[in-house]
Amino acid sequence: MPASGRTFFIAGAGIAGLTLALALAKFGAHVVMLERSARLSEFGAGLQISPNARRVLDRLGLKEAIGARSFEPAGIDVYPFGRLDPLVTMELGPQMEERFDAAYSVMHRADLAETLYEASRRFANIDVMFGVGNWSAQATQAGVTVTIEEAGGQTRTLRGAALVGADGVHSRTRTQLLDGPPAAFSGRIAWRTLLPLDALAGQIARDRVSVLFGPRLHLVCYPLPHRGVINLALFTQHRNDQDAPHPTLSFKPSRSPRLQAIVDRAGDSWTPWPLYTVSTDSWHRGPIGLLGDAAHAMVPFQAQGAAMGIEDAATLAPLLMESSDSAQAFARYEAVRQPRVERVADLSRSNGRIFHLPWPLSTARNLGIRLQGRRGHLRRLAWLYDYDTDAPQPRRR
Repeated sequence: MPASGRTFFIAGAGIAGLTLALALAKFGAHVVMLERSARLSEFGAGLQISPNARRVLDRLGLKEAIGARSFEPAGIDVYPFGRLDPLVTMELGPQMEERFDAAYSVMHRADLAETLYEASRRFANIDVMFGVGNWSAQATQAGVTVTIEEAGGQTRTLRGAALVGADGVHSRTRTQLLDGPPAAFSGRIAWRTLLPLDALAGQIARDRVSVLFGPRLHLVCYPLPHRGVINLALFTQHRNDQDAPHPTLSFKPSRSPRLQAIVDRAGDSWTPWPLYTVSTDSWHRGPIGLLGDAAHAMVPFQAQGAAMGIEDAATLAPLLMESSDSAQAFARYEAVRQPRVERVADLSRSNGRIFHLPWPLSTARNLGIRLQGRRGHLRRLAWLYDYDTDAPQPRRR
């Protein structure tokens, strides 16, 4: 039977979960979201929305809302360690929309989550339950039975066609319902902070992303004009997730005055975020499945974590809608998404190694970046940015 009118549960009201809710609801499905927090809460700072994710969001009717809260950088300035001017500026801006038919933008995570949530409020068939203290789910012949403990202590039992765990890197759905593995520490920590727009005047361009390399570290900076701030993310290497001193640099300031100046201006405002990854072969069992970081959290060195969750949602929704058997829909979703996600995760891991190369190995990296020029990334990453969840094959150009 068609999915219209059937109920789907989503554990987690983050970016991936809200995208899935919108994608299901627009076809008439009833969606119940289970969120542990008492209100919408998206931690972290900035994120990059590449064309492969942006076209999904645009198709959900969010183009104008995202445009009002995001920023389209003109390019990416790449600074090798100690270099005073960019080695190359990789073009973004209009080039991205011209080449991939969708914008490349940066945005605060909370603004994207709020945009998705506001869109969900326009659907009477999306119910977001905040403050869900505990819940359990059991597969049945007809789908799933979900027992929910609400904020006031009341318990109720609901039935639906499927449960999708969009509950993040430390997913309870993955570890408890699907007997999947725990998340693994990646050996990297992201130090994040937000500074006023004028705090780095003279250090980085206000209309571009800046990436500064150092030995066993790198720093990413970009403006978020809607909030009047600059987002900073400094990535460092550590033996374990407890081995995280304040981000002090191990080189003399004279070796990289720009990098040192930016770190110094941030002062004590850094917040550490240990980075975990998830690798599991099985994304579902019967009518219970996984979405986004719950299935495949990756290191953020190609800025694709949120984008992969958005792609997941756009792929899974029509499969659930067109099938009366949620288990079969999840199996087809796995088959489509796993090769794609594994390729992106491999690229992200490789970037992490390349970004952190010490001298003299870094000289080969720098030469490669210079030789690819301002638009080399448009060719190199076409398979990533050109991907269309409606027809997941790169378009020939």
